[in-house]
Amino acid sequence: MKLLAGIAAATALATPVGYVQSLQRDDGGFGDAQITAWATLGLVAAGADTGRATEYLAAQKPETPTDIALVAMARAAAGDQPDDLLPRLRSHTPGKLVNATIWTILALRQAGEPIPPRLVKALLAAQRPSGGWPWLAGGAADSNDTAAAMQALRAAGVPREPIQRGVVFLRRHQNPDGGFELTQGRGSDTQSTAWAIQALLAAGASPGPPAFRYLQRMRRPTGSYRYNARYVTTPLWVTSQVLPALARKPFPLASG
Repeated sequence: MKLLAGIAAATALATPVGYVQSLQRDDGGFGDAQITAWATLGLVAAGADTGRATEYLAAQKPETPTDIALVAMARAAAGDQPDDLLPRLRSHTPGKLVNATIWTILALRQAGEPIPPRLVKALLAAQRPSGGWPWLAGGAADSNDTAAAMQALRAAGVPREPIQRGVVFLRRHQNPDGGFELTQGRGSDTQSTAWAIQALLAAGASPGPPAFRYLQRMRRPTGSYRYNARYVTTPLWVTSQVLPALARKPFPLASG
């Protein structure tokens, strides 16, 4: 009986959710605030127990606009309203860092807050002629920031046209192996594929079976995911970002 129980426990750990949960520390964190926020979002998307993650996150003091938004979003998704961080989100002024504006919008919507029009205006203005969005205003667009921007605009209720231009941009970054790449010529990777799946779902488009087959090929026996076919790097971060795509849930995550 003990042997069977051990086999069952090992099998449970060999899932993406089990892998992430197995790395939670006694204080509720999974590392620093950023990786804990990602792990929390992944587990919430999968409908799994987040343990004491919200306690850990509530004790953190994020400083950068992106970290503030990410921690607030994870806390809100897990049911802990981030009242201490909301004033900083509401007062965010868009700057060169497009990524910060994207995550501020997503965090506010995850917390049930209205979106200041200046944030939406700035994000729409940051869209490149290619249809994609860059990390920094005026820079080259990439698939990850484009995917996040599409989810933010969808959450803000903008018209479909800018989002559909984003869909076209993302489709150009899908490779014959089914995966998506960060920038053209870089090669497919797991996180870019997961981001693209979420964004296409947010846009009402089908990611298609090849994208999910690519993710399946990147899964390891431990339940974690490779970064790409050649490398295994930051498996906790990669696996946490895959979970919402596997659950077919764009950001912000639906409550309940």
